Amino acid sequence: MSRASGFLAIAFALLCGALPARAAQDAALERGTAIIDPVTLRELDGGRFRLDRMLSPQRSADTPLAGGELFALPSMLQLRQAIDREFDRYIAQHNASLPKETIGVGTGFDFQLFDRALLYSADTRFVLAGIVNRMDRIYAAEASCGEIRLIYRLTRLNKPAGDDASPRLPMTLNLVLKAKAEGAAITCAEIAGRWLAMPPDQILSAPSGPLDLINPENIDRIETNLQIAHAPKSAVRDFRTDYLLKVFRYNRDAGAFVEGPMENQIDRARLLADDGLKREFKAWLLDTANLAAFDRGTVLIPEKFLASGAIAPTPIGFDPSDLSPEFGLLQSEGAVFNEADVVTALKKATESGVKLQNIRSPAGFERRLNDVTCAGCHQTRGIGGFHFPGVDWMAEKPSNTTVVPASPHFYGDQVRRRDILASLRDGKSPDYSRGFASRPQLRGGTELAGTNYYDGWGAHCYLRGKPAAGNDASFRDWTCAEGLSCQAAGKISRIGMCFVKSR
Repeated sequence: MSRASGFLAIAFALLCGALPARAAQDAALERGTAIIDPVTLRELDGGRFRLDRMLSPQRSADTPLAGGELFALPSMLQLRQAIDREFDRYIAQHNASLPKETIGVGTGFDFQLFDRALLYSADTRFVLAGIVNRMDRIYAAEASCGEIRLIYRLTRLNKPAGDDASPRLPMTLNLVLKAKAEGAAITCAEIAGRWLAMPPDQILSAPSGPLDLINPENIDRIETNLQIAHAPKSAVRDFRTDYLLKVFRYNRDAGAFVEGPMENQIDRARLLADDGLKREFKAWLLDTANLAAFDRGTVLIPEKFLASGAIAPTPIGFDPSDLSPEFGLLQSEGAVFNEADVVTALKKATESGVKLQNIRSPAGFERRLNDVTCAGCHQTRGIGGFHFPGVDWMAEKPSNTTVVPASPHFYGDQVRRRDILASLRDGKSPDYSRGFASRPQLRGGTELAGTNYYDGWGAHCYLRGKPAAGNDASFRDWTCAEGLSCQAAGKISRIGMCFVKSR
């Protein structure tokens, strides 16, 4: 096993083994910002938050819609057609680029495809896996006070007796709702206050709680994340899993979900192939106002530069890789940006009074190009290709991989999200900025200090060298807690992981 593969294996063990031991702290981190308790979710899934009741509230039947019936709903037909097209495109691209590696459904193939028949089966359905408050995204949806997300996991039904395997399948469906319905009299401050005041043990019974505000009328879009294929470790490759990401906006007039561009998912192939589009994107992003938002993580890239779907391969390691969304956009032949462009733009922004929080070098600019995208974010500190798989409340004996509700990236961001909710509640001006996906913001507190979310064992860090002037300004503060040292996880990158110091 290579050194990089060894670190990836350790990282996977951290996700699937170390996180459950921190359950008490996890519960504190997500207070007021998410509902992840399996018993509560089971109750909610049995009521009006069941997916088919959200998508088709006029339906009165008590029996949940199975996958085949769900995707036969008029509102879901375009979603099914788009996913089928992506499968066909993925297979065609695989055959063109890797003709010697077979692809198909089943263990007999080099690349094992997800059996899409399971999506449209009578033996599967989507179950509620979590509810997440994303009012920290008000900068993208001010009129609706940001978003609330209902996350559903595809799950097998009628599992054979004696089968202890989890019934869950590797796909999530994220139903994104406006936190505030159009025309509603309630304020963003009041909504935030309801979430922060929500007693964990009274979610189902609390009068005038935040769940009262979640209704089908608030639906904005569906986001899907599907493990489209898996390649086990072999003589020719390390293990690899590819995830298909898609977004479908709800067209209320048509009563249907329609395929749309993904927020900030830069269409790398189209940009690199079109010199005019390349120049336009370069000028737009390096504009001081847009660069400042890019640094803060609140940038909204115009749709003309975006893709309508993405494949996020995992794991990709820490070194530069063409599997990363930003690969080739900076400092390569035919790139959109060169280092001189970035240095000049950063200097101009600083001289104009912009206080850069994250991007202080071309390397920081390149990293933000990656983690601002959907695919790049999902490749960073995820559980496989997911940030919120949710707890498996349908399994009799859940394995470690299904006990962990969410990734370190998710938990590390809860302090920031809760800080924004508190500011909204108190009538203060929130700070919507965020750090890199690998390194969350502390927001002046100590909750994350010493944990694997920030600077504890397994956290991402920067391997500093001498002289100090040679350390990259964007990452030199990524240090490890007392007793740990930063150890490189790749051959080129100085981004590594915190482990016990060598004796």
